[in-house]
Parts: sequence; structure tokens; C-alpha cells
Amino acid sequence: MSGDLVRPFAAGIDGASGGVDPAGVVSERRLSDLRGLFRDAAALERAVGEGDEVVYRVVAAPVPEVEGEVPFSVTTIEAGRVGDEFYMTRGHAHPEPQGEVYFGLSGRGVLLMYDGEEVRWVEIRPGVAGYIPPGWAHRTANVGGEPFRFLAVYPGSAGHDYAIVAEGGMGARVVRSAAGYEVVEEPGGAGPAVREYYRRRKKRG
Repeated sequence: MSGDLVRPFAAGIDGASGGVDPAGVVSERRLSDLRGLFRDAAALERAVGEGDEVVYRVVAAPVPEVEGEVPFSVTTIEAGRVGDEFYMTRGHAHPEPQGEVYFGLSGRGVLLMYDGEEVRWVEIRPGVAGYIPPGWAHRTANVGGEPFRFLAVYPGSAGHDYAIVAEGGMGARVVRSAAGYEVVEEPGGAGPAVREYYRRRKKRG
């Protein structure tokens, strides 16, 4: 357990800017950091060559990711696309199967979830919370024309496994359509090793 690592405190959450005060770690991911994740690799390389934009940034509160603590952070995903695919986060699963909550602050996004076999998704807007059950990988995409911001709250012991998503995908992609966007499932699904990864975590969760 974390003991007295963190004293009680209040944090300001700015839904208009994506700021957290006081802030802990601040990280950002550019287009070049997302190689291998977008379907249209050629379009990604063109976009990298034209400026390598920031796709998203995460501002965390000063709460450690350890057992017993409940870290929280604000993610801002910029508006944009690579080919027909909307800007998105890398996506991850939790090595320790724990649930997580995303709460919309501004803009409009899709929370995509995958358990190695089944795809689920929910649309998140300001005032809407999306719940991610234990054992489901997840990523978010900005499907609007302005920055999409959300608050994430999760157990400190959950951890983040980005490699499993890079290897096995998310089972679907969020792409532009005549209606604005659609979630298109990918044929074939995950391989046996990826399905087993998720099966073990859902059993533990």
C-alpha cells in the first residue's frame, strides 16, 4: 500500500484547456510516435513530413501509479485524420485487470474497447462517462472538429500495456463516413496469443 505517499489535496480541472493544477507528469505523442497504428502508413509518413503534429497530450495529477492510490489525468486529442482514420491514442490494456472511467470534458470522441474477440464502443461528450471493465483494452479517438478532452480515473496498480495493442490491434477502427464517423470492425480478428492474453485477464478480473 502507498501509506502517506500523497497528502490530501484538491486539483483544478480545466475542461477548456486540458490543464490540471497542480500537475504532475505531462506527456505528448506526435504522429511519428504512432507509426504502425494507423491503417494508411503512407498517409502517416506524408503527415510526419509535413510537420509531425502533436496528436494528443496527457496532463496527470501528482498521484503515483502504485497500489492503493487512484491516479487521474486529462487527455486532449487534437482534431484531425490520417487518411480516413481519426486522430487517436495509442491504446492500452491493464496488465493487472482493473476498471477505469473516462469522463467527457469538451469536444466529442469515441471510446473503443476490445477483449480479443468482441468490440464495444461508446460516444463520449461533455458530461458523459464511459466505463471500461477489467480485461478490456481501450483507446479513444476524436471524431469532432475541435479538441476532445476527457478525465481518466484508474487504480494505481493497473499498469499500462501498449505493446499488446500494437501487436494485436483493437479489432476495429474509427473512420470518417457520410454520417460523420463509423466504427468498422477489422476482418480476421486477433491471433491466438493475443486472445489468450485477454482471456487470462478477464478471468483474473
